[in-house]
Amino acid sequence: MVVVFVLVAVAVLTLLGVLHWYVWRRLVRDTTAPGSAARRAGRIVMIGLPLLTVATFVGGRTVLPFEVVQVIAWPGYLWLAVFLYLLLALAVGELVRPLLVRLPREKEAPRQAKVSELVTVPAGEASEESPAAAPEPASDAPERAGGPSRRLFVSRVVAGTAAAAALGTVGYGAYGTLRGPKVKRVTVPLAKLPRSAHGFRIAVVSDIHLGPVLGRGFAQRVVDTINATQSDAIAVVGDLIDGNVEDLGPAVAPLAGLRARHGAYFVTGNHEYISGAEQWVEHVQGLGLHLLPNARVELPGFDLAGVNDLAGEDEGQGPDFARALGDRDRTRASVLLAHQPVVVHDAVRHGVDLQLSGHTHGGQMWPVSYVAALANPTLAGLERYEDTQLYVSRGAGAWGPPVRVGAPSDITVIELASRQA
Repeated sequence: MVVVFVLVAVAVLTLLGVLHWYVWRRLVRDTTAPGSAARRAGRIVMIGLPLLTVATFVGGRTVLPFEVVQVIAWPGYLWLAVFLYLLLALAVGELVRPLLVRLPREKEAPRQAKVSELVTVPAGEASEESPAAAPEPASDAPERAGGPSRRLFVSRVVAGTAAAAALGTVGYGAYGTLRGPKVKRVTVPLAKLPRSAHGFRIAVVSDIHLGPVLGRGFAQRVVDTINATQSDAIAVVGDLIDGNVEDLGPAVAPLAGLRARHGAYFVTGNHEYISGAEQWVEHVQGLGLHLLPNARVELPGFDLAGVNDLAGEDEGQGPDFARALGDRDRTRASVLLAHQPVVVHDAVRHGVDLQLSGHTHGGQMWPVSYVAALANPTLAGLERYEDTQLYVSRGAGAWGPPVRVGAPSDITVIELASRQA
């Protein structure tokens, strides 16, 4: 197992090395003069930023103080997003580069042909003053005489356009993430819901991912947004944090201000187990959130259940549907909180009416969304699986780069509707 892990790690690092070399070649080597200050600066940037990324991921969980990680996480994480969109933009540039290089030459050829047709000199009569006696200038002579060559000019245009596109995309995606999630409202009819519970509203928030980048200020924006919905209950569906309680305790403190008539409930996500689930379970309960560890509570008109995340299986704390749902009255409507949407098939077998999940981030950054869609039954939104409906939130925060492209963050207010109303 260790050998396989090492081989996979070596393969991934090799691929990343090759891709970084390609980006360096197109952005730096092909656009700068050998030995120039610009090339030296480009080399430093192309080596330094990936090292900061590695330090953020590795050092943050081992030896580096949290204050240091907070500083290096911004450039380290953002480089991942910039690198992705640089690769995509440069790939498009490869398609247009040959056209840009050849197009000017094709326009010059007819002009030179017309000049040669206008000048006719009999054989043997050419002199130094005759235009025919003068050697034709090479098509790229003007570029050699002054200014960069056409190929260098094209390389700079492609590289500059790719850099502008990547930085613009990442900048817009970061702005959308940092300003906080917007509220979505979705009505979900439940056949078993009594008329008395018609209109019951659950504010669903997942994947806040408080850590070295998204901190206390972001948590406060999330809390204020949720409270403004004046929902009847709040569901925090996992992946609240990325780090330990000692470092992130102050960041999550605003969650103590969550307000709903029937309380706020919490289930674990995979990142809780990466960060130490036991410490976070205790800390979250201290903030006033009600934990649903393979358990359920009765709310007016329906049962609200929760299961642990699949990542807890390695610690003997995985999801237990029988414990959470096995002995309940199936004539009552049921709503299940489960971080990963992939467990919906277990929810179907246990007669769940509605499952609320997160985990996918809606893909977070296009085109990563296509990969996320392959790994999850539903990427985002509401879908039906037999008699069970599944709603997947895109989440409030972001993992890694604080950037979202094509997958805006959200807090969803689910309004339950009775068919008897």
